[in-house]
Amino acid sequence: MSIVEMRVPTIGESITEVTLSQWLKEDGEFVKLDEPICEFESDKATLEFPAEAEGKLIYVAAEGDDIEIGALVAKIDTSVSAPAGSDTPKAAPKEEVAAPAAPEATTSSESYATGHPSPAAGKILRESNVDPSTVSGSGVDGRITKEDAQKAVQQKAATPAVESTPATPEIKAAPVAYNREERTEKMSRMRRTIASRLVSAKNNTAMLTTFNEVDLSEVMKLRKKYQEKFVEKHGVKLGFMSLFAKACSNVLMEMPSVNAMIDGNNLVYHDYVDISIAISTPNGLVVPPVKNVESMDFHEIELAIKGLAGKARDGKLTLDEMKGGTFTITNGGVFGSLVSTPIINEPQSAILGMHTIKERPVAINGQVEIRPMMYLALSYDHRVIDGSTSVTFLVKVKEQLEDPVTLLMNI
Repeated sequence: MSIVEMRVPTIGESITEVTLSQWLKEDGEFVKLDEPICEFESDKATLEFPAEAEGKLIYVAAEGDDIEIGALVAKIDTSVSAPAGSDTPKAAPKEEVAAPAAPEATTSSESYATGHPSPAAGKILRESNVDPSTVSGSGVDGRITKEDAQKAVQQKAATPAVESTPATPEIKAAPVAYNREERTEKMSRMRRTIASRLVSAKNNTAMLTTFNEVDLSEVMKLRKKYQEKFVEKHGVKLGFMSLFAKACSNVLMEMPSVNAMIDGNNLVYHDYVDISIAISTPNGLVVPPVKNVESMDFHEIELAIKGLAGKARDGKLTLDEMKGGTFTITNGGVFGSLVSTPIINEPQSAILGMHTIKERPVAINGQVEIRPMMYLALSYDHRVIDGSTSVTFLVKVKEQLEDPVTLLMNI
């Protein structure tokens, strides 16, 4: 017997442990070289683990286990050959028909992944009450991808009459009124990491928040006037995020202390601005940075954010794309938040919180006018940034957004 040990590979400098989120192959199944056998969930991303040899897979770890880097996950018995006749199972000799292995040969084209949803796809299907067995998988070995799940949900919504009729007898409306059931689910590694870092930021920084409000009338006019030409030339819409990112980068270059961070007893100042953009995903919040925003045009910022957001929601962000960041912007307004106090993204020293835009009456030159207003919140580490500095920063960002000409000219 020749055994190849499968151990957790080194994923990144800061990652010391992963969670085995899902087996893609069954215990005892024959696997081919480089064929994905399981998925690891790290602090920042979900990664497939390919087979390092061809042979029979032997489980060592179980789904849900937390495994250290370098620890044993599985073994592959390379002395086991591919099942005889696996390519043409119906042509098997007569003596093999009655053998115990014969039924497996008829399904050799399938694997554990066949008909099983990925973590993101599974969440979508559960939330929409869609049975995975009714969904066709287009992924590796017939696995149900996020896109497959989204299509299934859309199809269900498009044909409510067909699906609602048979489902009616199963509705449990009556007993729900006094339901006392509970369920316990293990937190995902990403959720545990987020929780740990939020508590760390709250406990280990002298965090304060200052607020202001910005009149977005001129920004609205700018977008309305040039949106069509912008899309025609650059293939992407001019959104609020690029305008806010550019305004922040301009002011951060002018006020380097807001762009600094603590390293032991030292302060590290940056001559560049890497803005981390908070993106909501099925597994939690991620904050990949857009690098060198101070040197980018608006369309470049929009394209960078769009690319990172797409990768984040598909679980395809690389570890390099998650590293770094000198300042963070989070937009709770997309969920309807009117005002909030964002938590600092350590080791950064400040984070800007955007919120929903509401038309409100405001006094303009002695008269009351209805304007599109947004509350801004800047949470900052008081060990690095003085109160007056934080207020000045927010005022300067407000001024640039209320007069986009100064934003475009960086004055």
